[in-house]
Amino acid sequence: MPAKYLHTCYRIGDIDRSVDFYEALGFEEIGRIPLRDEAIHVFMNLPGDGDVARLELTYNHGVDSYELGTGYNHIALGVEDLDSALAGLAEKGVEPEKPPYQVGENGPRICFVRDPDGYRIELIQSA
Repeated sequence: MPAKYLHTCYRIGDIDRSVDFYEALGFEEIGRIPLRDEAIHVFMNLPGDGDVARLELTYNHGVDSYELGTGYNHIALGVEDLDSALAGLAEKGVEPEKPPYQVGENGPRICFVRDPDGYRIELIQSA
């Protein structure tokens, strides 16, 4: 069966805080859908994705935090200039887990940051 990647979804504790974070990474909000009185789904994508949501953030009314568990690790985003991306995030109070580093001798430079709910985001600058 051929498959096609559609999107990643996870739960958030504060819509505005999370949307601001992902907009700082270059995402754009493309819509919101309420789920009865239970939740709000916020759909985001990156420029060039068209109308396809690549990230779905779910806010459940009355829940402000979640246990992340040990199975989730990260989502990865490609950036053209890692230092510039980190500088822009630092202006918004987002610091890397540790300084950027290169994977292998000729590999990409990478760095991890965490979104407002603690989810890890890997930023990758190709070598």
